[in-house]
Amino acid sequence: METETAPSPAKPAAFIKPLPRRGAIRKLTRTFGYAIAGTAYLFRTQRNARVEAVMGILACGFGIWLHINRMEWAVLTLCIASVLILEGLNTAIEATVDLACTERHPLAKTAKDVAAAMVLLASIASLVIGCLLFVPPIWAKVFGR
Repeated sequence: METETAPSPAKPAAFIKPLPRRGAIRKLTRTFGYAIAGTAYLFRTQRNARVEAVMGILACGFGIWLHINRMEWAVLTLCIASVLILEGLNTAIEATVDLACTERHPLAKTAKDVAAAMVLLASIASLVIGCLLFVPPIWAKVFGR
C-alpha cells in the first residue's frame, strides 16, 4: 500500500508562490518612490508638461460632458499619456545631454531637437484625434444636428 507524502516544508508545492520577503517589498516601494520623484521633477521644472497636463484634464472634462464611449476614452487616455510620456523622455534626454556635454556640440543639439520634435509630433497627432473625437458631438450639441 502506497502512502502520499506531503511536500517538504523546505520546498513549497509548485502552485504555491512564496510571499515576498520584506526586502523585496522595500525595494518595490523604493522603485515607486523614484518614479514619483521623477514625475514631481517633471511637473515642477517643465512648464510644457504642466500645460500638457492641463490640456489633458480639459480633454477629460470634454469627454465627461460629451459622454464619450469606452473606445473613445481609451484613445483619449492613450493620447494624453503619449504626450506626457514623451515630454518626460525629452526631459530625461536633455538632462543626460547636459550632463555628458558641457560645451555646445552639434550632436547634443540634434539629440535635444529630435526629442522635442517627437513631443511636438505627438501633441499635433493628439490635437487631430481630439478634434475627431470632440468636434462632431460639440457641433451636434451647439447646432442641434
